[in-house]
Amino acid sequence: MNLSTQDKLDIISSLATLLTAGIPILEATDSLLSESKGNPQKLLTRLKEDLIQGKSIAQSFEKSPKAFDPVTVNLIKAAEEAGTLDTTLKDLTNSIKKDIEFISKVKSALLYPMLVFIVLLAVVILNLFFVIPRVATVFEKLRVPIPLPTKILIEISKIVTQNTILIIAGIIIFTIFIYFIFKVKKQLFLNIIFAFPIISKLIVEIDLTRFTRVMSLLLKSGIPIDKCLELSGHIVLKKQVQEIIANCLKQVASGKNLAQGLKLYPKTIPNFMLRITEAGEKSGTLENSFEELSEQFDLKVTTRLKTITTLIEPLLLLVVGVLVGAIMLAIIAPIYKLIGNINPRGQ
Repeated sequence: MNLSTQDKLDIISSLATLLTAGIPILEATDSLLSESKGNPQKLLTRLKEDLIQGKSIAQSFEKSPKAFDPVTVNLIKAAEEAGTLDTTLKDLTNSIKKDIEFISKVKSALLYPMLVFIVLLAVVILNLFFVIPRVATVFEKLRVPIPLPTKILIEISKIVTQNTILIIAGIIIFTIFIYFIFKVKKQLFLNIIFAFPIISKLIVEIDLTRFTRVMSLLLKSGIPIDKCLELSGHIVLKKQVQEIIANCLKQVASGKNLAQGLKLYPKTIPNFMLRITEAGEKSGTLENSFEELSEQFDLKVTTRLKTITTLIEPLLLLVVGVLVGAIMLAIIAPIYKLIGNINPRGQ
């Protein structure tokens, strides 16, 4: 059973509100169930059944790994054991909200490049299917000498228009092939994308944002630091960061501080993160230190996204301008030559 991030937020935030108001969990679940539909209704129905059988919320949510990740399940489990479920659900709600805002920033930054790409694709398709075939027919009837760029463009247009079904089928097959590769070899696929320098740096900062935010949340719930590191290793994307977290877990398990483990990766872990972590461990407020770090990384990612977008915008406009200009020039050049032959200068 799967849930959208918004559905997950609605369920957890509603439970937090009802529990804070002093409403028993079974009654709160029943109240939410009467207003829900689809997958949330199915999930809440199972939750109600599990609660009646004496099971915990964590045990019920654990049955839906696609809806609730291990971090969420362990947070709720720790909160139920400590008797702080309402407080933890509030913290979890705030964390999900921040994740939604964070993802929204990333999507907003990608929106403009995607829009430009779609416009460019539409212009190329329009020219290949409608403009160039008609112009080519005119050139053939008038027997106009056609320059090489125009000949290439006309030939491409012929191939596309005469084999439209095959090309569409090829694109569909290729898309399905890429989709299955992504599903089966997701990490390999991501590693190829993350290999680009600008994207690589951005993904590392996104991972560190999520890592510090989750660590803060887990530590506040009273979960031991080794368990926190084990859980947080599953929420990062880049293999490099996963390995850093795994090695830090080994360092902590051997009795060393987390800062000592992070210190081994100066190229990936920024100095300010190291210092704030050290300060948090010495003062016993590591959860607050990670919360502060998550906000700093959030700001860094937002700034980097704006910088990348600012750099990409003129580059994309240049590519669009050059490509459209080249197509137009290939069409217009023979026409000018024809006009020159019909009405030569000096006559």
